[in-house]
Amino acid sequence: MSFESPSPLYVQVKKMIQNNIYKGIWKINDKIPSESELVKMFGCSRMTVNRALRELTADKILVRVQGVGSFVAEGQGHSALFQIHNIADEILARHHIHRAEIIKLEQINANSEQAFIMQMQENQPLFHSIIIHFENDVPVQIEDRLVNAILIPEYLQQDFTTITPHSYLMEKAPVSEGEHIVEAVLANSQEQKWLKITKNEPCLLIRRRTWANQNLISSARLLYPGSRYYLEGKFQP
Repeated sequence: MSFESPSPLYVQVKKMIQNNIYKGIWKINDKIPSESELVKMFGCSRMTVNRALRELTADKILVRVQGVGSFVAEGQGHSALFQIHNIADEILARHHIHRAEIIKLEQINANSEQAFIMQMQENQPLFHSIIIHFENDVPVQIEDRLVNAILIPEYLQQDFTTITPHSYLMEKAPVSEGEHIVEAVLANSQEQKWLKITKNEPCLLIRRRTWANQNLISSARLLYPGSRYYLEGKFQP
């Protein structure tokens, strides 16, 4: 673990635990080392390890049993509809390889439609990113995202091949409220090329907006090929 790395220590610990799971060092249902053992293994504080474990549990990569320990969770073949998860963690939980290709990373001035979506005035600065997420070199998601440039000023300086926008934004402005709108759509010609699908293949589209402390932080358009992903939500009446 590097204390000079720009990533927080808990993020580095998360990645090392995930790498051990991916490499098969810790397999599904295996109990991973205790917090005390991980502190010695990674040379960091117990608080750092505890936060990494809590986030991995929230991302369904680990299952924590009170008084017993943490275990590697079963892989999931779907994306959660009513929860906000990191796609890289979802893919890693299936013991597959995630990589990201950056198509666009820029600053723009909000047009009327973007200003309405982001609850701001026209011509205010926005950051715009388009990223293709791959699972085992197969494109599974187009992430087209708008970010409030005033609230998240260093967004463009991040390397989104090593950290996802989701992880970065959760670190800088943890979500207090979210909104999901789901549609069945057909991809446009450019999206078909990025996803390597035919023009007739149906896609799942999630329009997601997230707030932190009543400030709208980000709006994302997440497009999935229908043949490669499905969405699941659970609710209580």
